Amino acid sequence: MQNNKPYYAVIFTSTQSDTTDGYEEMANQMEALAKQQEGFIGIESARDTIGITVSYWESLEAIKNWKQQTDHLVAQQKGRQDWYSWYRVRICKVERDYEFVK
Repeated sequence: MQNNKPYYAVIFTSTQSDTTDGYEEMANQMEALAKQQEGFIGIESARDTIGITVSYWESLEAIKNWKQQTDHLVAQQKGRQDWYSWYRVRICKVERDYEFVK
């Protein structure tokens, strides 16, 4: 995912609670829904002891709209109630990126 102009990354870092029923299904739904949002660029995710999901957006406005999307609000509430014991969200401006592929 290379982009020639600055864009934004939302870094969601979390630890799960003991209750994970329905989590994977909701995560898959939210990823599919995010991909439909205006300004969405991409997503990367990994989970072991700690989960890290980074979503990429064209603008702060696109991030704001995603945060306020109705189904996403439901998922956020469910996450706070059931699935997460802790999380942190960071929003960063990406000035440039590059990659190596073998």
